[in-house]
Amino acid sequence: MRNPLGPVVVALGGALAVAGCAGAPAVAPDDSPPAPLTASAALGEFTTLDYCSLLDVNRLRSATADQPDSSFDACHGEFIQNGQHRQVVVGPLAADSDPNVKPYDYAGAVPDGLAVAQSSFNAAASCGRVITFADGIRLNVAVSDTAGPSAADDRCADADAAVGGVLAAIGGKKVRHQAFADRSWGRVDACALLSAHDLDATSGAGAQPTGGLSGHSCIRGKVSVKFSVEDSAPTGPAELLGGRTSRVSTDGAFCRVTTVQPAPGAAGRSEQAEVDVVDTSGSTGDAACPDARTAAALVFAKIP
Repeated sequence: MRNPLGPVVVALGGALAVAGCAGAPAVAPDDSPPAPLTASAALGEFTTLDYCSLLDVNRLRSATADQPDSSFDACHGEFIQNGQHRQVVVGPLAADSDPNVKPYDYAGAVPDGLAVAQSSFNAAASCGRVITFADGIRLNVAVSDTAGPSAADDRCADADAAVGGVLAAIGGKKVRHQAFADRSWGRVDACALLSAHDLDATSGAGAQPTGGLSGHSCIRGKVSVKFSVEDSAPTGPAELLGGRTSRVSTDGAFCRVTTVQPAPGAAGRSEQAEVDVVDTSGSTGDAACPDARTAAALVFAKIP
């Protein structure tokens, strides 16, 4: 005889099931392997990345470390180990080819799609490691002597430890991002500054801006601009360029103009805007400085 009350409602573990009704088909488990890890998937938005969230100074062997400093495209940490003064740096990101990067048999575990290589740049005083993501973007890690040479094996052991900290931060979802204050130069698009036509003559005919991955640096022909956070101010005679107090210095064929403002929320540190112009005539000294002053005046007048 048919039940006059219809289907019986049965409670199973707090959930309601209808007797006599077919259940939903079971969902097959997803057995596909995880996608190779790209830089954007691992790190998120590059322009706001807090590189110091990738640096675990506790992994440095028997070291006394200062609080790491975060800039717009890297994190710097100073530490002392057995009386030896060293610096560890995580960053910047890069995508262009680098002849200094060579294969390396990293001993730690590496997520799918990532590779760890070594860098021979400044090998006499520094040990460099390069983490390459599945999309070819690289993150640089280096440990360098800052007060006299030390054993390369010691530097490289710490560089490997720093790499392990980066991979652990990524795997543990500990990557953080910065929130820049309203007038912070971290909000400025470096390439937008160099795209203006008033820099056509100084940068060189037909030159197009090429930005760093972080968005805080850009180069256009002979002219480059970079924003960073520093714990010391530039030196040299003061000049007024673009309405800002500026300092001019030379480095080989380059002439560099810098200006600073207090870093919002970071006592004792400053945000620095740097404009560089290279002389392509083969001269050195201050040959590039007239163009550098012109470019800096145009750039500095546009930043907040």
